[in-house]
Amino acid sequence: MHLAEQHPAIAWATSGLMDLTGLPDGPAQMCPVPLAPCADGALAALASLGSAGSLDHLSGAQLLAERAALMGLHRAGPVSPGGACRLYQTSDGWIAVNLARESDWSLLPAWLELEQAPAIEALPELVAQRHAQELLERGRLLGLAIAVDQAPDPNAPAWFSVIGKGPPKQPDSSRAPRVVDLSSLWAGPLCSHLLQALGAEVIKVESPNRPDGARQGHPAFFNLLNAGKRCVAIDPASAAGRQQLRALIASADIVIEGSRPRGLRQLGIDADELVRHTPGLTWIGISGHGRGEPQENWVAYGDDAAVSAGLSQLMYQASGLRLICGDAIADPLTGLHAALAAWASYRQGGGRLLSLALSRVVAHCIAFDLPESAAALHERQEQWTALALRSGVRPPQARQASGTARPLGADTVAALAGLGAPC
Repeated sequence: MHLAEQHPAIAWATSGLMDLTGLPDGPAQMCPVPLAPCADGALAALASLGSAGSLDHLSGAQLLAERAALMGLHRAGPVSPGGACRLYQTSDGWIAVNLARESDWSLLPAWLELEQAPAIEALPELVAQRHAQELLERGRLLGLAIAVDQAPDPNAPAWFSVIGKGPPKQPDSSRAPRVVDLSSLWAGPLCSHLLQALGAEVIKVESPNRPDGARQGHPAFFNLLNAGKRCVAIDPASAAGRQQLRALIASADIVIEGSRPRGLRQLGIDADELVRHTPGLTWIGISGHGRGEPQENWVAYGDDAAVSAGLSQLMYQASGLRLICGDAIADPLTGLHAALAAWASYRQGGGRLLSLALSRVVAHCIAFDLPESAAALHERQEQWTALALRSGVRPPQARQASGTARPLGADTVAALAGLGAPC
């Protein structure tokens, strides 16, 4: 049976996602909405737009768990498998706080109105004294990745939005489409990795001073997503670097970025203007919570974005347990959908600025087949769990990388040659 035709319970159990969800000393937990089939469906739709067989070696559901397989991650209940995101009880609810960067710890005194950074063991008691909304608002102003644990929205908006248009252009079938990937970490690099599998030429652009943080992470995972891409280092703080970046973008059919729009605009890179004046350009903007004020300024990563979408509250309603579901699941789920949006737009002539938000993608997938009542949710949870246990719960699995990712800046001169920009 093709993976896209699997029962949602079996897809969850065999993908490794069930193994990643639950208490560390308890049984693996079923997710009672079809997130794994949503991943398979996005991949199947993408494959239908590419050449025959180009994506046959992939499973959308397994893509959601392969980082955990490579890094040896395990379920940890209210803590993400990666360890950075945790659910905390407040005086009036629950929140998720993702301390993914070392610099996040320096923000905790201001966030909690303390004189010095607390130990992680003290956070539950400190957070329990405060209101969730107060912590959310102050955390977002400080730049913390934070989310209120809330119920999913059965009327969640579409998983993407077209927020800018420009002149289309017939794709040039005599050459591979060029993808300029300005993103980092997981969602954006997975998007360009999938486009590469469809035949695109991918140029990965990084700052020499702030390269993709995933380079410092697990090398097998970085290689898996970035092998075969041309790696360019550009310093956007310099006039020459900004000229190089604009030249690369002007040569692109698809641009992928995951930065806050304000940061790019400060560099003279306005996505809306570029799409309006570059025939055929498709621009994929990946963010935590969407473009526009104030949400485009909110920091988010895959685990807290899923909590914001209602996934942890859904798991609590179904199981009675406070859980982080999967491993940063919003990242790969968004990467799959971003690749579909990018390739579909390119095939139709481009001329679109498309926005995808981690939280909105997860919210849309939850709402796609959300039970209408608590009773229906519990019944599905029980039925799907029994079905999964009969079929067997498997640990996460990962593919072999096709090679080793190129060093930072290894292809800068070659990629800029002929573009009229200084090398």
